[in-house]
Amino acid sequence: MTSAPPLTIRRARTSDVPGIRALVAPLAEERILVAKEAVAYYEALQEFRVAEDAAGRIVGCGALHVMWEDLGEVRTLATDPAVRGLGVGHRLLEQLLDDAAELGVSRVFCLTFEVGFFRRHGFEVMADQRAVDPEVYSELLRSHDEGVAEFLDLARVKPNTLGNTRMIRQLTDRI
Repeated sequence: MTSAPPLTIRRARTSDVPGIRALVAPLAEERILVAKEAVAYYEALQEFRVAEDAAGRIVGCGALHVMWEDLGEVRTLATDPAVRGLGVGHRLLEQLLDDAAELGVSRVFCLTFEVGFFRRHGFEVMADQRAVDPEVYSELLRSHDEGVAEFLDLARVKPNTLGNTRMIRQLTDRI
């Protein structure tokens, strides 16, 4: 892997939403990421980090969504094709994992096609699809969030999750 170009990883701003949507759009067409309405990005903006190059262009994004006291999810991790393989995704993911640890989250989940990438970052394929105890499971069922439904593997989200792999990482090294 060649080193990443000079860039800044920072919290997303409202002005970044068009850039985030532009990064996600081709991946949504390929059904790698789920397409979302603009309002969904604004509503979740505080969860996002962006990678900005020296010219001020958004070349990567990713979000951390807290699902429960000890469980978070990496969402919408995407990079511009021009910088893929240069460490941008790595730097974003590391920042999201640091954010999770800072919030007190001890496990981070992802639903991905990029198994190798996440494996290199300490994630493992979830052996037990029930990663939460029954009481927490019943609480999570009350969520209206589609990502939570995907984590729970509910039938209504199956078309969005076909072919994806559920992976999880313990953050014992960061907390």
